[in-house]
Amino acid sequence: MASSSDTSSTAHTPENPESGSTPETSEKTGRRGQVRLRRAAVMAVPAAAIAATLAILTAEGALGVQFAISGMPFTVTATSMDGTGFEQFGNLDSMIENSPNQGDTGGQVLVVTSAIKEATLVKLCQSVDLGGINLVIRAGAAKGHPVTATDLTTDSTQMSGNAEFTEIEIGNDASTLDRANAKGNPGVFSQQAKTVHIDDLRQTNYATTAGIFKLPGLKLGFSDEAC
Repeated sequence: MASSSDTSSTAHTPENPESGSTPETSEKTGRRGQVRLRRAAVMAVPAAAIAATLAILTAEGALGVQFAISGMPFTVTATSMDGTGFEQFGNLDSMIENSPNQGDTGGQVLVVTSAIKEATLVKLCQSVDLGGINLVIRAGAAKGHPVTATDLTTDSTQMSGNAEFTEIEIGNDASTLDRANAKGNPGVFSQQAKTVHIDDLRQTNYATTAGIFKLPGLKLGFSDEAC
């Protein structure tokens, strides 16, 4: 969006001598306007990209389980989550070659993959630190209108909350899991359950995928505060 100063800088050009500005002043003003536009574009790209991702996620089967992660962790919280068909196993996520976010990881992050066949989340919040400001997504806050997802997977390095499982199995080979639509590698430790309920859910994630992801009351914006 153009500010009032942007509009005036367009008028003060050598082609408009009545403006009273010199070519030098016009050039400086034009440069300032270009800098402002570039800064606005840099901040707008992440928001546009995430909005587009959310739209894609609402199409069934649109995303695969594996993709190159950015290497930027993001926080996900919910006051409660209920799931039917739960699986959990160790995994390894990879960044693109020579990613600027790889640090000393070698471009790979050890994660815990949680897969849920059908999930319901109340008061979902997701935030990512863009360097001094957070891009925050909120949804499912209205009573009776939670966030819902099918074939939901999250790759996490941290998870906390108060959990309850039914018909849980611990110590499965990850390649034999059958409660949700995901499997790990042979020989990897895993667990699965018929249902899961978690209060005060908090995750540090590197990736999320879903077949269908519905976010009623979606709000996206920038904030000084993370989730």
